[in-house]
Amino acid sequence: MKNFFRNLGPGILVSAAFIGPGTVTVCSLAGVNFGYSLLWALLISVFACIILQEMSARLGLISGKGLSDCIREEMKVPFIRIITLILIFLAIVIGNAAYEAGNITGAVLGLEAVFPSVSFNFGSFSFNIWSLVIGGIAFILLFLGSYKKLEKVFIGLVLLMSIAFILTAFLTKPNISGIFEGFIPGSFDAGLLTIIALVGTTVVPYNLFLHASLVSEKWKGAKYIGAVRKELVFSIGLGGLVSMAIVVCAAASGIDSLEDAGDLAAGLEPLFGNSATIFLAMGLLAAGITSSITAPLAAAYVVQGCLGWKGGMQSKKFRLVWVLILILGVLFSSLGIKPVEIIQFAQIANGLVLPIIAIFLFWIVNQSSVLGEYRNSIFQNLVGFVVIALAVFLGAKSIFSVIQNI
Repeated sequence: MKNFFRNLGPGILVSAAFIGPGTVTVCSLAGVNFGYSLLWALLISVFACIILQEMSARLGLISGKGLSDCIREEMKVPFIRIITLILIFLAIVIGNAAYEAGNITGAVLGLEAVFPSVSFNFGSFSFNIWSLVIGGIAFILLFLGSYKKLEKVFIGLVLLMSIAFILTAFLTKPNISGIFEGFIPGSFDAGLLTIIALVGTTVVPYNLFLHASLVSEKWKGAKYIGAVRKELVFSIGLGGLVSMAIVVCAAASGIDSLEDAGDLAAGLEPLFGNSATIFLAMGLLAAGITSSITAPLAAAYVVQGCLGWKGGMQSKKFRLVWVLILILGVLFSSLGIKPVEIIQFAQIANGLVLPIIAIFLFWIVNQSSVLGEYRNSIFQNLVGFVVIALAVFLGAKSIFSVIQNI
């Protein structure tokens, strides 16, 4: 057991990244609008996430490099390589800036469910103090933290988030038989867009880059492949359990409608007292802080790999990238830009990027020159093909649904 907990790390950071405020909001909306009936979609999303993240983790372990490094080195045609890296560079950096704004806003919602909103005016602009506080916490943890220090912080925050959401679900006294029935697929029509959102918020494009880089930081050599896989399944499974707890909490709350996860925290107070509200607010705060750290970190790893930089997390160039993403996130969050517009942009970015990145990952993990005997087996390719087909379908549908609403 001691060895198992010592091996926790990269998978926990991936779980922390996908259980951000966007996931909390989507799962809350799914619970309020469709009860327990979409739990099966979350189960599928967890399975798809494990398949893709295992490929990414295996790549990082065996090659000792990140995904963007491998794409840069294995793509031999210079023109195609440059175009590919530019597209990845722009998509991840711009997309992560949009995600970062939502992450910080979500953490602020958690704080404002317990504490009053505080802002100050600077000329014609009004800044939310809590956005600056969350950004400051993320900056300190990233600036002072080595990988090992960040790992410990994330394990603590994810455990806090997990306990908070799971306890909140128990406090709402859900219908147990209804929960079991929710794992049986029903009608696809009633919540098709919600199904897409549930899967899309779990399988996050930048996590495929982040996971490979983090595994290459923590472990060296094929002898750790068993430990990597166990840690991955546990971490993603825990993340899926938290997402399901949020759906259960929202479904059992009796709330008729809500705009975001902050409304769920406020709506629980008259029904279940301060306890449920406080636990949900803590979970939302932890989700926002963890995601507000991983989004800039992932962007920095992608840029480092695309441009072939050396020096790791402590290098000035690496720090410059995550500082830029963090500043953009704080600005977008504190200046009162509508969260819906940010989420729409992030949805389009996610829809475009996920299938492309998944295909590149699939191609890389089939290269003998990179993984040797640890390249994908026939079974892994069959399962991977199904997951990538799902990603392409989800990407097309998410883009189409957003364009229809513009």
